[in-house]
Amino acid sequence: MKIPLFPLQSIFFPGETVPLHVFEDRYKQLINDCREEAITFGIPVFINNKMDYGVEVQLVEVVSTYDSGEMDVVCVARQVFKLLAFENIIPGKLYAGGIVKLIDYDYEAPIEKKQIIINGIHQLYTLMEIPLKEINVDEFNSFTLAHKIGLSFEQEYQLLQIPTENDRLNFLSLHLTSTITVLAEVERTKKTIELNGHFKNFDPLDFKNLKM
Repeated sequence: MKIPLFPLQSIFFPGETVPLHVFEDRYKQLINDCREEAITFGIPVFINNKMDYGVEVQLVEVVSTYDSGEMDVVCVARQVFKLLAFENIIPGKLYAGGIVKLIDYDYEAPIEKKQIIINGIHQLYTLMEIPLKEINVDEFNSFTLAHKIGLSFEQEYQLLQIPTENDRLNFLSLHLTSTITVLAEVERTKKTIELNGHFKNFDPLDFKNLKM
């Protein structure tokens, strides 16, 4: 399918709210076309000087329009796509477009596996001493808190490309395990350093019993 494109150096996951401040003329035109024609557009991820994957986005609301024509808009990310062809300017328009292939994703995974991930997130936030709201396992999927568990930009891009929920949860599990291990070691080291600053009773060695 062919859709308008709004390339960004940002990653959005399916189901995520996408707030955008639109100030370039080409994207003002794109948003106006979305309002008038009820079309969707794509946000391909610009990474490593190329664009291969992105997410289809639907306009939900134009929150504010300024005298300059700039807009604050809210969209929702829908479906991941692979970019097959890119056109810098669509004929008759100011904005870019391209041919994309929508990727079928599933969101089915055992409740037990989802709960393990949630427990890991709670452990991570506890180590970082950051409050975390209760997570409902029935409403949780791999994308729910993907931006909030310390994934790098490259890791988020990897996650975006994994089509099955089970594999995405495995990916998150590996990240959480390694991150928690590192943080726990940092915390242990911090406590050791603090203890070494205190006065303690040391038992001196009894040289008389030492065999040389």
